[in-house]
Amino acid sequence: MEVPIVLPESIRSLVQQTPTPIKAEDIDTTFKSDSIDLVNKALGSRILACSDEWFAAAENLTTPTPPIRKPGVFTYAGAWYDGWETRRHNPEPFDWVVLRLGAASGKVKGVEVDTAFFNGNQAPEIAMQGCFVTDDREEEVKSKDFVEWETILSKQKCGPSQRHGWLLPKMTSKAYTHVRLQMFPDGGIARFRLFGEVVPVLPQDLNAVFDLAATVNGGVAISCSDQHFGTKDNLLLPGRGKDMGDGWETKRSRGDHVDWVIIRLGLPGVIEKLVVDTAHFRGNFPQKVQVFAAEGSGRAPGHDDSAWTEILSPQKTGPDAEHEYSGETLSAVGHVYGYVKLVIIPDGGVKRFRVYGKRPEAVQ
Repeated sequence: MEVPIVLPESIRSLVQQTPTPIKAEDIDTTFKSDSIDLVNKALGSRILACSDEWFAAAENLTTPTPPIRKPGVFTYAGAWYDGWETRRHNPEPFDWVVLRLGAASGKVKGVEVDTAFFNGNQAPEIAMQGCFVTDDREEEVKSKDFVEWETILSKQKCGPSQRHGWLLPKMTSKAYTHVRLQMFPDGGIARFRLFGEVVPVLPQDLNAVFDLAATVNGGVAISCSDQHFGTKDNLLLPGRGKDMGDGWETKRSRGDHVDWVIIRLGLPGVIEKLVVDTAHFRGNFPQKVQVFAAEGSGRAPGHDDSAWTEILSPQKTGPDAEHEYSGETLSAVGHVYGYVKLVIIPDGGVKRFRVYGKRPEAVQ
């Protein structure tokens, strides 16, 4: 008879807290189906302070596009890098950068650190901390002597010129407003992504109409048929963007075809108005759009699931314009929905998708 091995509580706790490394090719599928980048620059995240940025600015860490390289280009400080790079020979244990999340607060699922093009000067190790503080204490958070940081991701090794991902054992139970990325002892990082879910601050008035699908309100684009030119996550960002690169765009199709994206609303609600914005899409906007909705807040229905109800019949669209649909055009009056599916016919690009509505308590 085998005697079971009982690990000490301290070791069991350590195992439970150990993050899972994610291969570079699996990072997107691991995080981008049910979480968002909480430090996405388009959400309004901010770099508040850093220990050093002699060679390359910390502001580059949250650039939404992939890093680029300019071989042979030099600045006053040294070789040009698309990322954050500090001086050599740091006398302190680590360099650091403090960021304010783009949402009111968020819970963390995982982290990505990309050292693209940093080879021989990449960060050897990184770690990440978080805190929850009100914005009136922002000056305190900027200080290197701020003591309220909690470890979210323990120290992890990094290699040269590659994406690194770590999945936490579970979503943090606590929400954070600020994070501090640590780099041991110095070096360079091209991009930093913080994956998780938004903890939104919603209107107190039950009759208030707000965007149920917005990223800042907890909405997530969980799946789509195609995102060849622009990702589905862009649909739910604030504002109208700056060019075609920050919208959702599919590849050209031939024959009978439609593309689609499924969105989990930040909370189930009663839909009153839809907005499909084709800003900057002038020769590649969809010919028509159609919208379906489904009840519930559990597992999302599949694309062809019978749970979908058409709430907007196919409507013709135009270039570079916001298209609003409400009133009798919508077939959603009085129903509470947790998911929506935007269908574009046959393909093309959409900049933003808004789903305005009320909390379900408003119809009870």
